[in-house]
Amino acid sequence: MAEKKRTMESVTADILMEALPYIEDFYGKTVVVKYGGNAMINDKLKEKVMEDIALMRFVGIHPVIVHGGGPEITWFLKKIGKESSFVSGLRVTDAETAEVAEMVLDGKINSEIVKRMNRRGVRAVGLSGEDANLIRARKKLAKVYDDPDSAPKEVDIGYVGEVSAINTDILQTLIANDYVPVIAPMGVGVDGENYNINADYVAAKVAGALKAERLILLTDVEGVYEDFDNKDSFISILPAAKAREYIKDGTIKGGMIPKIEACLEAMDEGVVKAHIIDGRLPHSLILEMFTAEGVGTQVIR
Repeated sequence: MAEKKRTMESVTADILMEALPYIEDFYGKTVVVKYGGNAMINDKLKEKVMEDIALMRFVGIHPVIVHGGGPEITWFLKKIGKESSFVSGLRVTDAETAEVAEMVLDGKINSEIVKRMNRRGVRAVGLSGEDANLIRARKKLAKVYDDPDSAPKEVDIGYVGEVSAINTDILQTLIANDYVPVIAPMGVGVDGENYNINADYVAAKVAGALKAERLILLTDVEGVYEDFDNKDSFISILPAAKAREYIKDGTIKGGMIPKIEACLEAMDEGVVKAHIIDGRLPHSLILEMFTAEGVGTQVIR
């Protein structure tokens, strides 16, 4: 028993020592986490994510959370008899769908995340993109690639927006005072229109505006595959040029398109690296950040 205890203590010490240089590197840096997928609807996974973010904060990292809510929006829409449809991974959003999305994102999910963070001793503050003009937006047209050798078609999908500007003043004030911003991905147009915005794109723009060290996207797959039916084709490091190729030729499709585009956009705006990781894996955030091997796909320049 004593030998077993010493072995466990040795393993624990090794893990902590492996994490130490990463903790030192990230100290004082901003990391934007897009929180989404099943990690938002499974109670045990919710707590693991909150623990990871709390640890990040307590070792001197400045996390900023941008959350999605796709599964819950779909559930609420189904409850009122409305089916969801998607184009290139983006939800087609009429006026009624936009109202439901705002209710779910801002009224339910955002407040729950803030409460869970505060219970862990992390001073979290909930924000909608509409607060203090945090997220200025304009209509977004979905891009459909019918032919990899031709320009994509653009399709109007309703009250879906894209970020035109981020008001970083409020975020920097909160970060400077040791608060963790928790952002619901809603934006306001020039004429006061409310837009539902894909949380991956919002996280990318927030990360770029804050010149974050990292953008980390939690999702429901391990990362990116060359062939999603072949588990041996997992890609741990994906160069930006290859990622763009994969979108055009259809290797990357559906809901993975916004995630890859978000990673590329964030790096174009100064973010050092971007990561796509499996939010269903307990403690995937700290495993990706604080270990040499990581657990997901790292998108690099």
